[in-house]
Amino acid sequence: MNRRFAFKTTFAAAAFAAIAACSPTMEKEPDIVDIAVSNGSFTTLVAAVQAAGLVETLKGDGPFTVFAPTDEAFAALPAGTVESLLLPENKDQLTAILTYHVVPGAVTSDQLAGQRLSVATVNGADVHIDGRDGVKVEDSNVITADIIASNGVIHVINAVLLP
Repeated sequence: MNRRFAFKTTFAAAAFAAIAACSPTMEKEPDIVDIAVSNGSFTTLVAAVQAAGLVETLKGDGPFTVFAPTDEAFAALPAGTVESLLLPENKDQLTAILTYHVVPGAVTSDQLAGQRLSVATVNGADVHIDGRDGVKVEDSNVITADIIASNGVIHVINAVLLP
């Protein structure tokens, strides 16, 4: 009886190992925040998202379309603006600015091509998108489009959008 039990256990373990070896590993795809953190061009944006308490939201299921300003875009703001926005007493203003950069749903550049749209952002205000010659969002240009995340799409822009 013990030999039969040992044989069954060994056979079951071997079968499990074979099945595990054949099944694809399920690695988690990076979300919007993961991509922004790992990119290196969004350190100011990441700091702002953290200061506004929006990390968990942007790591959520979404889908979201994020128009992500680069560090250079933030640096082009008037001197002291970023530092002021990152202060705890300005969290509401910072949140309003950041959520103005987010549109519900996953929208890729091919869906914007050739169109002029007014789209509601997460902050409730509309953003104007012109996809007739490249893609412009308000007064900024999309400089890199369609960075696909597990919970949406990132379009890199060259200016900070102000509601």
